[in-house]
Amino acid sequence: MNMRNGIFNTVAVALSGVAMAALLGTDAYSQAAGAEARGLKALSMHVEMSCDACPEQDSDRWAVAPVGGGK
Repeated sequence: MNMRNGIFNTVAVALSGVAMAALLGTDAYSQAAGAEARGLKALSMHVEMSCDACPEQDSDRWAVAPVGGGK
């Protein structure tokens, strides 16, 4: 029984490795990763711009923009 479990686990790990390599090689993965990077950059730029409204003595990089975007 242990021998069968060991063989099954070895085959399962090998197949999951092949499946992961196939996923990483697709264009869908690169598009999703690019979209995540663009979203993170946009969020960090928004937070950085909203910090301009902070008082000098209490300037914090992670300041939150006022409700409504300050417009």
